[in-house]
Amino acid sequence: MKWKLLSSEYLVNAPWAVLRKDRCEMPNGHIVPEYYVLEYPNWVNIVAITEDGQFILERQYRHAVGQEVLEIPAGVIEPGETPEQGARRELLEETGYQFDKIELIAELFPNPATGTNTTFTYLATGGKKVQGQELDAQEQIEVSLVSAKEVKHLLLANKFGQALHTSALFYALIKMGLLH
Repeated sequence: MKWKLLSSEYLVNAPWAVLRKDRCEMPNGHIVPEYYVLEYPNWVNIVAITEDGQFILERQYRHAVGQEVLEIPAGVIEPGETPEQGARRELLEETGYQFDKIELIAELFPNPATGTNTTFTYLATGGKKVQGQELDAQEQIEVSLVSAKEVKHLLLANKFGQALHTSALFYALIKMGLLH
């Protein structure tokens, strides 16, 4: 079922947007003259729980959709980092929390039809506040702590705007035996 890549042309090659146009041949010989692919770096999403059992949530403005979105800590894995190192760094930068335990609970493709990246989903437990936030220039993140009961309520009320964050929370709740 794999397609043969005949040629590629980069149409946009910027730090946060890489778009290429591929020409491919399918196994049945059909030529696909223009298949557009978005090249993204790999990401981490983290369901983070403090040492007293509170879930760490974030609210921030997302310009592409023009609204504030409720999310979990997340970010891009930097060159040279493992996914776990990226998750620990993002947690510290965005929330100021450090975690005793961090466990990979899912690997997901955000959109395998058009995107090249993988999202590594972690469950981090035993979080302790050790510093203030160290946000990037374009980040404004409001952190809140909520109970597992409130997370479930927010999920069922469709209050999370990011699909991959919603799936991460469901994976974590299942892993923790909290989804009934």
